Amino acid sequence: MSSALATARFVPAAERQIRVMIVDDAVVARSMMTRWVEAEPDMKIVAALRTGREALDRLEAANPEVVLLDVDMPELDGISALPLLLGKRRDLVVIMVSTLTRRSAELSLRALALGATDYIPKPETTYEAMTSAAFRRELIDKIRGLGRRRPSARELPAPPLVPAPPLQPQRSAARRALDAKPARTEKPGISLRPFAAPVPRALVVGSSTGGPQALTALFEKLTAAIDRAPVLITQHMPPTFTMVLAEHLRRVSGRGAHEADHGEPVLAGGIYLAPGGHHMRVMREGDIIKIAISDDPPINFCRPAVDPLFSSAASVWGPSLLALILTGMGSDGTRGAADIVAAGGSVIAQDEASSVVWGMPRSVAQAGLCSAVLPLDQIAAKILRLITGDRL
Repeated sequence: MSSALATARFVPAAERQIRVMIVDDAVVARSMMTRWVEAEPDMKIVAALRTGREALDRLEAANPEVVLLDVDMPELDGISALPLLLGKRRDLVVIMVSTLTRRSAELSLRALALGATDYIPKPETTYEAMTSAAFRRELIDKIRGLGRRRPSARELPAPPLVPAPPLQPQRSAARRALDAKPARTEKPGISLRPFAAPVPRALVVGSSTGGPQALTALFEKLTAAIDRAPVLITQHMPPTFTMVLAEHLRRVSGRGAHEADHGEPVLAGGIYLAPGGHHMRVMREGDIIKIAISDDPPINFCRPAVDPLFSSAASVWGPSLLALILTGMGSDGTRGAADIVAAGGSVIAQDEASSVVWGMPRSVAQAGLCSAVLPLDQIAAKILRLITGDRL
């Protein structure tokens, strides 16, 4: 046995450097992102290229785990290069990088449909990009969160699901219990709660990374439920992107999906999307439930954030509220879900196998706040049964 083989050891994922390829025709942007990534001890740049054609030619030799792919490039743009890259490497994590324009938003959503894992909107000017701490943090967080995904984890059996005792309807108690238990990294058995007895009169949804793809699949099958109860969505997205997503959901659902306006009434048959850069809440004025839009500071580093929507909806609908947490990084939505359960409502989370990133749903599930943890393709049917009063 050679000395190299004798000393070789398995390197845990947490210790390995994530191999990153940057593809952007702007030399300043390429250099800036290269410096940011190289400054992280758990990341390594394996190639920094200017066209999609160069990325295809260097893919095998560079062997990246994550590709940052610009949308607009000469020779072969990001949208054209994307399916070719994935054709060579099905497990490749591709993050589209685009500006905050309507065209870029439309192309980014199209890229997600073609197999891109996520997108990052970059500031429109080089100076804004170089000085934006939020852009840098999002870039690094997404590389780290998506680059650490372990494909083999999707093949592991799900943790056991066991009944949980009912939570006493005291909001402060639920919040104290949640605050007292730090997030855990292991996979204990997930405790499920019974669904609330009242038929849901509203559905609130929170999603982040992988959310646009999940929402599309969900709303293709959710029409009958939308007709009976309004749907309110917070998807972590910037301005313009949420407008394009709302238009897309309107097409796939055949219902009135739109960016919500401050003060508009919430009605069955409507799909209300939190506008990018703003928090969305609901409020009651007499017998009328209305949308409240605000520019309050980011929550969980997000604006819009899921927690404000969930917590305000819990105070409005109480036990007649159903919440859904879809794929996404982080833990946004967990505190709001605790408020929903404390008010007597119910929560469903997407399962790990069908999530792009099992962060937000995992946090809610492991906090013991869910009544079901389901694959994406089973969620619409479950919601429809609950909203139509079928308890089976």
